[in-house]
Amino acid sequence: MKIIILGAGRVGASVAENLVSERNDITVVDTDVTQLAALQDRLDLRTLAGNGTHPPVLAQAGAEDADMLIATAARDETNLVACQLAARLFNIPTRIARIRAPEFLEHPELTGVDGFQVDHLICPEQTVTDYVMKLIEFPEALQVLEFAGGRASLIAVRAYEGGPLVSHPIRDLRAAHPNIDMRIVAIFRNDRAVPPEGDTLIQPGDEVFILAAAEHIRTALSDLRRMDQPVRRVMIAGGGNIGLRLARGLRDHYQIKLIEADARRCSYLASQLDSDHALVLNGDCTDEDLLGEEGVDEMDLFVALTSDDENNIMSCMLAKRMGARRTIALINRQAYADLVQGNRIDVAIVPSQATIGSLLKHVRRGDVVAVHSLRRGAAEALEAIAHGDHKSSRVVGRRIEQIDLPQGATIGAIVRAVAPADPLAPDDAGGYEVIMGHHDTVIQPEDHLIVFVSNKRLLPRVEKLFQVGVGFF
Repeated sequence: MKIIILGAGRVGASVAENLVSERNDITVVDTDVTQLAALQDRLDLRTLAGNGTHPPVLAQAGAEDADMLIATAARDETNLVACQLAARLFNIPTRIARIRAPEFLEHPELTGVDGFQVDHLICPEQTVTDYVMKLIEFPEALQVLEFAGGRASLIAVRAYEGGPLVSHPIRDLRAAHPNIDMRIVAIFRNDRAVPPEGDTLIQPGDEVFILAAAEHIRTALSDLRRMDQPVRRVMIAGGGNIGLRLARGLRDHYQIKLIEADARRCSYLASQLDSDHALVLNGDCTDEDLLGEEGVDEMDLFVALTSDDENNIMSCMLAKRMGARRTIALINRQAYADLVQGNRIDVAIVPSQATIGSLLKHVRRGDVVAVHSLRRGAAEALEAIAHGDHKSSRVVGRRIEQIDLPQGATIGAIVRAVAPADPLAPDDAGGYEVIMGHHDTVIQPEDHLIVFVSNKRLLPRVEKLFQVGVGFF
């Protein structure tokens, strides 16, 4: 695909890095020539210095024959105007805008056909907030991802010594829960993928990915590690967009303390949060005395969400040493995240990797409705819809063992619509069932397939499987 990316900041650079690796033709536009030069030095792409809201700049970037515009500049207004120009002047088929203000999400008429003509809105701050809230709901997990509208979930968990199925072969999972269908789709040991065969032993320290219906997540987690106490008290370091969103999302059910270094920002935060549920503190999150005075040792969770990686790392390590039960750090540099996760920091979140999936689902070929980046971009889980029939499709009407999946790709589960019991009921009156992907499972038209890909280089072959032959149309 020929893609124009507006903005060479953290989000734009991450998007460019992911898409370049998949052999797309990428042009990045920004007014900062230093950022563009740094990007071009490490990636095989074209850069253009200029303002993306100026029609001549878009024309020079190749808008006349571009397939997609992804506007990720720092200002919402810039991204919205760029999408409108892309639609009206250049007829670019797909236009995606990154926005910060929640008002645009709440009023889609502003960005639709009669507004700025944005096809898809992405809000990295909200995506990261949702990501953290899932980790709070399931404190034992390293990652919790949802598919098919939340009907199925993929969870990543670190196997601990003493877990019921740790040091046991995978086949024991079915014996332990004969009435619950769940599946281990991947195991990573010392950063290397281990084939999840029936006789594969789960070892302490393994990073295990389990796919199950959403209602069975707790059972799956309990098999691999001890269950943590529910989170009740949360301390948040950093009152920026993400910190405020998280505090708002948690304030009704948790005790919140929010630390912010900027006094003027603290006043604003206090005006936005109910003091009965959230206490706003002005101070340095790396101040040991402040953390001690505010009872960090009594916290179930310490979350560092400032814009400074070093402060997030240091405050989490300090909080953990002082007695916080669990720590989560927002870290923009992937190398830092790889270095610290699993030591004194329980979970390191790289914002670009947490949000890239919302973009990738629009780039994937075939009818892909959800994409999640795993292990900081090394692996991927996607949800694709099987269309066509046995003649026009490479998957419909076939058993999973008959599908030409590349080694390293696994169909973990199928979410299938169930017709209503009453034949006179409306078409949408039925429900859905989550079926684990066994070798003899037959794929039916309109099934939602959840596919785990352990290496992103396999993605083109996986995408091709879901492209329907011309005869279908």
